[in-house]
Amino acid sequence: MTETSTGLRAKHQRMVLVVIAIVAVIAAGLLAAYALRNQANFFYLPEQMSANPPEAGKAVRLGGMVQPGSLETLDDGITVAFVVTGNETATIPVRYSGILPDLFVEGSGVVADGSLQENGTFLATNLLAKHDENYVPRELEGLEQHQSPEQSYTTTMYTD
Repeated sequence: MTETSTGLRAKHQRMVLVVIAIVAVIAAGLLAAYALRNQANFFYLPEQMSANPPEAGKAVRLGGMVQPGSLETLDDGITVAFVVTGNETATIPVRYSGILPDLFVEGSGVVADGSLQENGTFLATNLLAKHDENYVPRELEGLEQHQSPEQSYTTTMYTD
């Protein structure tokens, strides 16, 4: 039997190294989870925000639909005000200053990063416009109407 200078056999040394490696991986995972605990924020629906509002000024996300007829550009030209609705009747007024996403229109889905103010208005710092699975870029709108069925078949990838 071979023993090293530590007095442990080679088999036991490998076992100690494996245990140390496992402990290190678990510790790194727990440290990463602790560091990212506030980064994994899901969005509030308007119903949830109305029923149980987050503390004023806390960074959260609000998700829902832009209420038709509510989009208004304010006097400064870069600030927009609109209302986000959810599945029920609850609504949250939103203000955003900046460039609107291309897909942002009334009646579309939106996720807004920001914070709820004390007056009940959500002050957005970032807007993400959501689209459905039938999205077509503006540059390609109407293109499929002009394609022949043969060309459409040859440009479409079929998988079995």
